[in-house]
Amino acid sequence: MKCIANRHERGRNDRRIDGIERQSEQQRREISYGESLGGHIVGMNAPMESLLAVTGAAQGIGRVIALHFAGNGYAVSFIDPDADAARQTIDGLHSLGARVIYDDGDIAKEDDVQRWVDATVRELGVPNVLVNNAGIAHNMPLLELPAEEFDRVLGVNLRGTFLCSQAFARHMVRRGNGATIVNIASTRAFMSEPNTEAYSASKGGIVALTHAMAMSLSEHHIRVNCISPGWIETERVPAKTKRDHLQHPAGRVGKPEDVAEACMFLAEYADFITGQNIIVDGGMTKKMIYEE
Repeated sequence: MKCIANRHERGRNDRRIDGIERQSEQQRREISYGESLGGHIVGMNAPMESLLAVTGAAQGIGRVIALHFAGNGYAVSFIDPDADAARQTIDGLHSLGARVIYDDGDIAKEDDVQRWVDATVRELGVPNVLVNNAGIAHNMPLLELPAEEFDRVLGVNLRGTFLCSQAFARHMVRRGNGATIVNIASTRAFMSEPNTEAYSASKGGIVALTHAMAMSLSEHHIRVNCISPGWIETERVPAKTKRDHLQHPAGRVGKPEDVAEACMFLAEYADFITGQNIIVDGGMTKKMIYEE
């Protein structure tokens, strides 16, 4: 098995993967640790029966999803603009023996998405599973929120989910054999805190997009579902107190592994489930809360 990586011949805003070349074993080891990468990493090029494509896997929930699937025998292709954080994901995937493709593109940009999809299909094949996990938030007072910030959040969260799904689905349809798409929404699609208009709107759009795509792709045996996490503890959203945990009917704040396991369930054990939203929130959306 050899590692392949693009030549670093252009600036960050004009990179391509079509300049891929074979590397020596020494270069493979160097690239595995993120040296001379030019922003994209492609590793261990060989066919594999199961393949996961996942967005936003450089850290947090997305990284755990990637590692969980790799631990279950999947090759992994992921896209995330944070190249520094992505190196840690790549090292973790390589330690599990997974074949890896990485692209540092922006999923709100159609050309970036198509570049990633083309490289994935060319080097590893058509994914069995696509998880649209990437998301951003820009929470600020409603009366002060610039329209361009609102558009940016919807561009990444909702448009990005559409672009990645559409581009990969074209290949899934041509291949046949069915596939699974899992979109990561949020309980914010159904309940809100102040000043979350852009994020909440984007996640509500993902829920609606999910059941629409499920109907459109059903004739091709492509199932589409979404997961709406509640409070999931990550480095960016830590649980700070015992009360944070105990307010949940399940007795704790969620872990990224909870979402990863739900993705695996929908991918491999749920062939009669499509068009659905699975809430993973420790029971919080069912808890009746009144201020005392």
